Amino acid sequence: MEKVVAAVDELEDGDVKGVEVGEVEVLLVKLDGEFYAVGGECSHFGAPLADGVIHNGRVRCPWHQACFDAVSGEMEEPPGLDALSKFEARQEGGKVIVTVPEGSTGETRPEMVEKDLNQDDRVFVIVGGGAAGISAAETLRTSGFQGEIKLVTREENPPYDRTQLSKVRMSKNLKSIPTLRSEELYEEADIDLMTGTEVTGIDKVEKQVSLKRGKNLSYDKLLIATGSEPNDLPVPGTDKENVFKLRTPGDLSEINQAAESGSHALVVGSSFIGMETAVSLHERGLDVTVVSLSSVPFEEVLGEEIGELYRKTHLEKGVNFELNSKVKSFEGNGRAEELELQDGTSLPADFFVLGVGVSPATGFLDGKFELNDDGGLSVDSGMKVEEDVYAAGDVASFPYWATGEEVRIEHWRLAQQHGRLAGKNMAGMDEEYESVPLFWTNQFDIYLRYIGYADSWDEVIFDGEVSEKNFVAYFVGENQVQAVAGVNVNQKMAALSELILEDELPDPETIRSNGFEPIKKLRELG
Repeated sequence: MEKVVAAVDELEDGDVKGVEVGEVEVLLVKLDGEFYAVGGECSHFGAPLADGVIHNGRVRCPWHQACFDAVSGEMEEPPGLDALSKFEARQEGGKVIVTVPEGSTGETRPEMVEKDLNQDDRVFVIVGGGAAGISAAETLRTSGFQGEIKLVTREENPPYDRTQLSKVRMSKNLKSIPTLRSEELYEEADIDLMTGTEVTGIDKVEKQVSLKRGKNLSYDKLLIATGSEPNDLPVPGTDKENVFKLRTPGDLSEINQAAESGSHALVVGSSFIGMETAVSLHERGLDVTVVSLSSVPFEEVLGEEIGELYRKTHLEKGVNFELNSKVKSFEGNGRAEELELQDGTSLPADFFVLGVGVSPATGFLDGKFELNDDGGLSVDSGMKVEEDVYAAGDVASFPYWATGEEVRIEHWRLAQQHGRLAGKNMAGMDEEYESVPLFWTNQFDIYLRYIGYADSWDEVIFDGEVSEKNFVAYFVGENQVQAVAGVNVNQKMAALSELILEDELPDPETIRSNGFEPIKKLRELG
């Protein structure tokens, strides 16, 4: 089907327009006087790409900042998995006409080479079936690796979208788990997905991975992408049957079952997982109380002012708090019936969820690798630990190009970035991490995006009103912006990511004195 979608002079260079051709959403792009058309919805969650930003020939999604080549549709940055379909766009009689073939959609699966052991008999083993692991496995095939790929995970589920466990899957009590890829893809890509397979150790000399059950796996190259494990709370009673952690679909199932019969939940910890859990359980109709050592949620990450916004919003919606509170024990016979605080306060609940952070899942390495104090593995800018061994995601401490410091960041999208990079380099490329870390959290009517990284800061400069839930916050350290958080300003945040990559953020004094329009600035760069 073809359709006239615009006048030739309607768009200037760098402009985009969302149009509909038949039933397919299309993004029309004008670059250097030429028109191009690709799928108009992000292959992650279907966000309208016309609401994002375009720079250097690529489109950045407004919701979760997946990036796509505006000409070819190729996916360049996660969390999108598939590329955008490319359509014909032509100029005729002062009009722009786009043709979408019958049966086409806005998405196209990346081209992958076929396994051919006659061409390459090497075996690459990926330990961990999370975001980093599956991203690496796919990238190996799209990067030309024709050898054996073994993707090993101790979970019974194939790789899935872990971010949804504390969000919609809990709030709506959904039973299904959103897998990242269908079983057919693993077959088509000849990826040997080994679910329910626990790795107990690694022999670097023999280049073997030890399994709890079954034969050891020999490898030519190894990727460690085991993610994190929920922290324990070092108090009595956490082993009681109605005290839960949230990391896997099994954990979610247990919490959902408890929520079906209970009316009051108590969440310990004001981490992002803890607070998202509080929102989801509240939306299920439960009374929810959050217990935290902090004076406001997210104080260490986002600062007191933004933390207070979250506290007030949650209170207004009906979520209660016990802040500045330390847990002493969980009390009850068999089941926990109440939580006792150090000050003697007792808080009854039907069930309890711990959200007190996570730690790298590296215990199985058993002294075979030098671990950092936090349990992470140091890697170089290409995700390499040492010869033939790579690490990605939550376990990887990597040099952050923007500051030069070594950091370990527990972001789901970053794990995908790491996995793609590790896959490329395992396949023989030589690329470095030069992307912008991002995480997001949606709680009630607060849609927050955070880009960059700031372990600490000297000042937070606000553009907009925090109380109105529409602002950008610049985290300043050593007289430069190190990270940016934004609430309900997704397009600005997408523009700011591009500006960080271009090293075009202004100095703090300019932001503080004159304000700053990131979308306008990006457009000026061309």
